[in-house]
Amino acid sequence: MSGTSFFSDMLQTITDRGRKLLSFGPRTPLISGSSNIDRLCELLLTSRGEASGMALAAQILQHWSRLDEKGQRDFMLLLFEKFGPDETKLDAAIQTYQTDRTPRAVLELHQAAEPRRQELIRRLNLAPNGISTLVNMRECLLALKVKTPELEAVDADFSHLFASWFNRGFLILRPIDWSTPAHILEKIIRYEAVHEIGDWDELRRRLAPADRRCFAFFHPQLSDDPLIFVEVALTKTIPEAISDVLDETRAPIPAQDAKTAVFYSISNCQVGLRGISFGNFLIKQVVEDLRRDFPNLDTFVTLSPVPGFANWLSKEKQSEHSELLTTEDKKALEILDEPGWANDPVLETAAKEILLPLAARYFLNAKTPDGRPLDPVSRFHLGNGARLERINFLADRSDRAMRQAYGLMVNYLYKLDDIEANHEAFAQRNEIVSAPPIRKLLRHDKPAKNSAPAKSGTNPK
Repeated sequence: MSGTSFFSDMLQTITDRGRKLLSFGPRTPLISGSSNIDRLCELLLTSRGEASGMALAAQILQHWSRLDEKGQRDFMLLLFEKFGPDETKLDAAIQTYQTDRTPRAVLELHQAAEPRRQELIRRLNLAPNGISTLVNMRECLLALKVKTPELEAVDADFSHLFASWFNRGFLILRPIDWSTPAHILEKIIRYEAVHEIGDWDELRRRLAPADRRCFAFFHPQLSDDPLIFVEVALTKTIPEAISDVLDETRAPIPAQDAKTAVFYSISNCQVGLRGISFGNFLIKQVVEDLRRDFPNLDTFVTLSPVPGFANWLSKEKQSEHSELLTTEDKKALEILDEPGWANDPVLETAAKEILLPLAARYFLNAKTPDGRPLDPVSRFHLGNGARLERINFLADRSDRAMRQAYGLMVNYLYKLDDIEANHEAFAQRNEIVSAPPIRKLLRHDKPAKNSAPAKSGTNPK
């Protein structure tokens, strides 16, 4: 029996005992209605017994699992309205702190300011399968808060707690290969978010050859469910297209002959953990493991999608006051409306001439309101210390890639000696470290108005 299974069984045993103490039989009908669930949550917060607390937590989570969308929204609003900070205690703590700024007063202020729902969520986590249910609960919350902005406060509490519970120190890196249990391999197929895995044969081609690797992070309480995984190709050179990696007719190379490790797919598996960052730790640890096993590797690079490019370009085309596209640009872009342009050599050449400089503008000048790169994949890799290395034209001709980015893909280079400096430049000053050819695309293009210069990197060797 695994340690996780033993711990889960122990929690279930304690919970069953607690149910008996609270007169909840295993088949007792669930209490329903917001007023009753309100009462159960209050009981859980005031409970001092371990067994009774687990039983209450299990009862609440069982209730949650039966709710429809309206019921889920009502429950989240209950957390927002009735389980925020205790205002009486908070007012008293503020008054004490204003007159007596001692360490004790600071502690009491801190404790009074914490929303009561944080402690409630902590206690719900004690129920059997509590953490997986809470992750699913936050997945629902993320969808609900789109139309109910006040739930942002509830999500902030979930995010705060998840950042601690899914801290890198608790996560386990495990290699995924063809000998991995089938129920985990099924989830790799299901969760693959970048390049769809069509069947088991395709999965085998990604895992079994000597020049392929896959790694995943697991949490001890979700030992059979990966949190995030990365697929790696060991190659001799930096690939320019996804077909260089996934072509089923390619000839595998001996792993020891590889010079380059290509991270070609990184998939977050749990929607409920969106925004909880552990992908950067995944890449860094995988790099260390690969360097240990294959000392000849000297280049670590991604082959990444550009999911927001087509949407950005569409908005700029429709804008009458675009600062990035001229009237001539918009006219030239009409070529992309031609059916089959990517398969016509003349149209393809014309599209390349207009798209690559625009892509350079997108990566170097298109920003969020807080000054970060607009592209989410770019924010992730640049934030990890990578360099924007190369823009690859028609690197992915799949339907999704053509819709999202007109087939563009990007290489981000992880040059080990520069990672920390690149990270600091990005984190402290929003500087985008890019290779000279990308900067050259921008220099030869019409400069964007009011655009901050991006820092140019050095050669990878």
